[in-house]
Amino acid sequence: MTAPAGTQPRRAGGHVPAAVELRAVSRHYGRRQARVRALDDVTVAFAQGSWTAVMGPSGSGKSTLLHCAAGLETVSAGQVLLGEHDLTAARDAELTALRRSEIGFVFQSFNLIASLTAEQNVMLPLKLAGQRISGKLVREVLASVGLEQRAKHRPRELSGGQQQRVAIARAMVTRPRVLFADEPTGALDSASARQVLGLLRELVSGNGQTIVMVTHDPAAAASADSVLFLSDGRIVDHAHAPSAAEVAARLAGLEG
Repeated sequence: MTAPAGTQPRRAGGHVPAAVELRAVSRHYGRRQARVRALDDVTVAFAQGSWTAVMGPSGSGKSTLLHCAAGLETVSAGQVLLGEHDLTAARDAELTALRRSEIGFVFQSFNLIASLTAEQNVMLPLKLAGQRISGKLVREVLASVGLEQRAKHRPRELSGGQQQRVAIARAMVTRPRVLFADEPTGALDSASARQVLGLLRELVSGNGQTIVMVTHDPAAAASADSVLFLSDGRIVDHAHAPSAAEVAARLAGLEG
């Protein structure tokens, strides 16, 4: 299966290389009669500087695709490439180092540490990676998400949208090759969701960040450059720059 159109856009000067690529990836759970195939021979490449939304009915394999691409789950077959790194051949120590330096992850539930300030939460990936902590860098990253005045606030003192922006700052402080987002607006009200989506768009358009985002929200998906649709562990459709109405119609067709 070739990579769907829209996941590898072209720019002046030629073809854009992939930031992350799945080649004939399958992921199974269970054994024999109880075996479930969450991903089924999926091949797709996500170009550098692109934003791709992944959608599909419940159980279609969206989160499994995200976790396999990020090296959080072992594939049953196939190959996952993160730039020049083969995640499927990497040892545990190498995988851990790559996840800390090359991959950023944003979750629906924010996953901030309640006892730490916004500034301390953003510092955490640098500490875990054993990198020198630059206060200037942390302040710059918080400023980039509009929270430089909230650096000393703890999560309970921040709104949901502000907490998610801290989570994005934390994911971006190591300047990752790819930012993976799992339902990043799922716990937010509509106004906060729009702010977060605007921030993600700025990261892509202004900084050339690569983002792969799982979402159930057609409006969130329509903010991305392209949308992949999964069903029964396979990519069954794709759309380049669709409207929210077009996304909703295609998703309804899969769910029906």
